[in-house]
Amino acid sequence: MHTVVVGTSGVTASDVLAVARGGARIELSAEAVAALAAARGIVDALAAKPEPVYGVSTGFGALATRHISPELRAQLQRNIVRSHAAGMGPRVEREVVRALMFLRLKTVCSGHTGVRPEVAQTMADVLNAGITPVVHEYGSLGCSGDLAPLSHCALTLMGEGDAEGPDGVVRPAGELLAEHGIAPVELREKEGLALLNGTDGMLGMLVMALADLDTLYKSADVTAALSLEALLGTDKVLAPELHAIRPHPGQGASAANMLAVLKGSELTGHHQDDAPRVQDAYSVRCAPQVAGAGRDTLAHARLVAERELASAVDNPVVLADGRVESNGNFHGAPVAYVLDFLAIAAADLGSIAERRTDRLLDKNRSHGLPPFLADDAGVDSGLMIAQYTQAALVSEMKRLAVPASADSIPSSAMQEDHVSMGWSAARKLRTAVDNLTRIVAIELYAATRAIELREGLTPAPASRAVIEAVRAAGVQGPGPDRFLAPDLAAADAFVRDGSLVAAAETQTGPLR
Repeated sequence: MHTVVVGTSGVTASDVLAVARGGARIELSAEAVAALAAARGIVDALAAKPEPVYGVSTGFGALATRHISPELRAQLQRNIVRSHAAGMGPRVEREVVRALMFLRLKTVCSGHTGVRPEVAQTMADVLNAGITPVVHEYGSLGCSGDLAPLSHCALTLMGEGDAEGPDGVVRPAGELLAEHGIAPVELREKEGLALLNGTDGMLGMLVMALADLDTLYKSADVTAALSLEALLGTDKVLAPELHAIRPHPGQGASAANMLAVLKGSELTGHHQDDAPRVQDAYSVRCAPQVAGAGRDTLAHARLVAERELASAVDNPVVLADGRVESNGNFHGAPVAYVLDFLAIAAADLGSIAERRTDRLLDKNRSHGLPPFLADDAGVDSGLMIAQYTQAALVSEMKRLAVPASADSIPSSAMQEDHVSMGWSAARKLRTAVDNLTRIVAIELYAATRAIELREGLTPAPASRAVIEAVRAAGVQGPGPDRFLAPDLAAADAFVRDGSLVAAAETQTGPLR
């Protein structure tokens, strides 16, 4: 099994995906163990002094003015975990919880948190055992970190609360730890706070969304090309020299992908009744501009994620010179903004895909295709309601594009009076990514059927490869009306697992 070694300098996006989705094992580097021990020595020295130090010998948040005596400090650390594990609502997905825990371990191993090496090792042991704490949908404001979600994870380390075992069954965490030979941790000064105070949930969801959207943008380029082909559009608008004079990188990549898919097509440039079209509609002609802007948004979000993956997010932090200082690095604004940006870009990509689908189904705009791509229009409704489903998804995407990060709600008796709402931005982006996958799948379903209805003209080799692969995956071609939901589900799976991009790339080579 793949192993990820966690050091002091952060982790990569591929590390997060390997642990969250691939079940990779985790090891702590010798460098990380040494850094953990050194930082803990600083915390222990401060804990022995009479002067109060936030997070070490004081309360938290609005209660930070109380100095906590040594005999109560272990209780304080247990209590912060128990009281902050206040989430409600549906369970969060296993991959999100694994990313959340792994990213908190990443910061712990930086040597800036003051956590003992044995606590970090227990975090790795829990992940390696396939134990997943039960984390709930609601509870994070994205400031002072994803407090409630991380608290539910810390509760499992203490042997309390509920967790899911590797068999998928939810049981008391203490039982699961005992079965795997893992001793519950007894938290000491600062450790409870250090396990809770990070942007790890929203960052983990950002990393996974970036991976999914990278595939989806390539998928959307393929379906846009198939729709252009089915509509007998012109590929001249994809010429590299046209995109070179407006040099947005994403736009150029999207146009190049579409041109590669259309290479060798006999459909492009043909027109119904030999009536030449001067220009295609915006949803066809401007596909690279819209998808390209989304790709550039992805690039910016990836840069933010890379910076955050290299960060140590905690409050207070242990510095190399021995100081323990309060800070505001736990504020989720940098991550929250890009999560919202991505939801906006995804909504627009879904919107333009739906417009192309609608054009394929409208006999007045489809240049000779049958109404709704039906076998016997009137007796058959064809893909009429598939477009309704797509439109409903687009409508929800627009609602999900409303920024969460533009909101703030005060908490902790006005001590935490401005929050990022980054967790909320991440949760709605996950829904948006799911919806976008379905929208692209419906365009794929319509475009492949439309191409097959263009008798006498040969589609591009890449288009043929996609059609053959999607039919082999159980998505049926033209014909009389049938139960449509299974076909759409098969198309969704074909897009979701990357099969659409893989099929096109058998002819185009790697898409950009």
